[in-house]
Amino acid sequence: MHRYRSHNCGEPNETLVGEKIRLSGWCHRIRDHGGVLFIDLRDHYGLTQCVVDPDSPAFAQAEKLRSEWVVRLDGEIRKRPPGTENPDMPTGQVEVYVSEIEVLGPAAELPVPVFGDQPYPEDTRLKYRFIDLRREKLHRNIMLRGRIVDSIRTRMKQAGFFEFQTPILTASSPEGARDFLVPSRLHPGKFYALPQAPQQFKQLIMVAGFDRYFQIAPCFRDEDARADRSPGEFYQLDVEMSFVTQDDVFEAMEPVLRGLFEEFANGKTVTQKFPRISFREAMLKYGADKPDLRNPLIIADVSDEFGREDVSFKAFKGKTVRAIPALGAAAQPRSFFDKLNDWARSEGAPGLGYVIFEEEDGALAGKGPIAKFIPADAQAAIAAKAGVKAGDAVFFSAGEETAAAKLAGMARLRIGDELGLTKKDVFEFCWIVDFPMYEWNEDEKKIDFSHNPFSMPQGGLDALDTMDPLDILAFQYDIVCNGVELSSGAIRNHRPDIMRRAFEIAGYGEDVLIEKFGGMYRAFQYGAPPHGGIAPGVDRIVMLLAEEENLREVTLFPMNQRAEDLLMGAPSEPTMKHLRELHIRLNLPEAKA
Repeated sequence: MHRYRSHNCGEPNETLVGEKIRLSGWCHRIRDHGGVLFIDLRDHYGLTQCVVDPDSPAFAQAEKLRSEWVVRLDGEIRKRPPGTENPDMPTGQVEVYVSEIEVLGPAAELPVPVFGDQPYPEDTRLKYRFIDLRREKLHRNIMLRGRIVDSIRTRMKQAGFFEFQTPILTASSPEGARDFLVPSRLHPGKFYALPQAPQQFKQLIMVAGFDRYFQIAPCFRDEDARADRSPGEFYQLDVEMSFVTQDDVFEAMEPVLRGLFEEFANGKTVTQKFPRISFREAMLKYGADKPDLRNPLIIADVSDEFGREDVSFKAFKGKTVRAIPALGAAAQPRSFFDKLNDWARSEGAPGLGYVIFEEEDGALAGKGPIAKFIPADAQAAIAAKAGVKAGDAVFFSAGEETAAAKLAGMARLRIGDELGLTKKDVFEFCWIVDFPMYEWNEDEKKIDFSHNPFSMPQGGLDALDTMDPLDILAFQYDIVCNGVELSSGAIRNHRPDIMRRAFEIAGYGEDVLIEKFGGMYRAFQYGAPPHGGIAPGVDRIVMLLAEEENLREVTLFPMNQRAEDLLMGAPSEPTMKHLRELHIRLNLPEAKA
């Protein structure tokens, strides 16, 4: 028999009754039932109930065992007594009658409990992540992640993509976040950067004549943590294709993402044909460029209605006003409306005005604090635009256009959840397209790139030469699922003449192109194919499929909110010897009193 096990803890079943077996694993739970000890033994594969009674030669050793001790158990498989079976466990019809126990690894008192799934302080969980990972839900999430990555690779290869690896030590590249720098010992005073993304390399792969690239790529960005963004590092499905239009990218990626989500959807339905929504439409109808389409509520612009001379609600005069329908909200108590008003104030807004619609004499009649300031025909126009009827309500967000849209978008999500309108059993995908190429930079009083400076402008050089820059759209797109942005992508600007003009409009000369992006800009001088790509976040995909709300629940060894690795003690202070080898002298900020 093998030194440690003849079977794993997920294998014992009725076909093995009467056989002598050997198991090794962790003592998940130990129960004393009137002198008979029950040990739930757990390994990576499952859990088996083991029984030790006072007649067993192993009983004295069993009494010493504690939670999470690692042991080897020898015994005989037998059927559980009638009425004690557990149909929810693969091993629930049998148990092991233990004859011998060997302690392989005793455990100290646990800082984090493994049995059960109760919440525990996050910093403690991260410091003892190796114990936390033994917990069933987290262990299951990590295994799910591995299966998802395997499926992604298979689907990409079936779609004709080839997997490449790009450098980790590279040059600094402004991608919108701060770089992690790595000092060079051989080149004093110079630094490598960890890649924020393999963006330039994957474009150079296309220039080099390869056609369909993908990589499960590690990316490094020195930015603050969020629930949907890990500090420090993350992984993305990095994709690039040559000789493609925007439609070609969509047609290549939709089957991969749809098939992946269908495989792991656990009964949820998945969008079959991803709708395309323009950036401006998304901001108007959903108040966000990453709309959650599970929520049926559609925002409407009612600025004209509140701008009428006979509408006397002065707080909305001259402002952008967005209407958020609340279907069926007329039946809600006054506290529902007061809570939403208080929430809006907590977000820095003056509040949320609202009108409740009822039927009077066969016509709609508005009720509520601001209804008296709005004539009946204006109320009817608002109701028509918002798509509401008697029994519904409409909330209003007013202010400068961007602020009004943002508050309306947040209110839409909150109202949909509060009224139970948001579907829970679907994965709703969409493409967001037609992002503006430029925006007005109020701080610097100049036109600047709004998204990705290396995207191809729609209309090419002619658009750059003849159109108002703020009206130019780019071949940029996002893929969104259930309100989570999975990725940004673009058809790239592969023409040096168009690139020079695009940067010139934003106030950057050719010298900036050469200094910051010299390798790629130089490569484009020697025949670059039209190309484009996308990079869905692997961590966010797994988070959605695992039905988690935090990336740390689907990542093996994450950092905390302050970008600290509490398990390994990173970042750590270097030794003076190390600093001398790297020719580095520290200039630390003064400690705060």
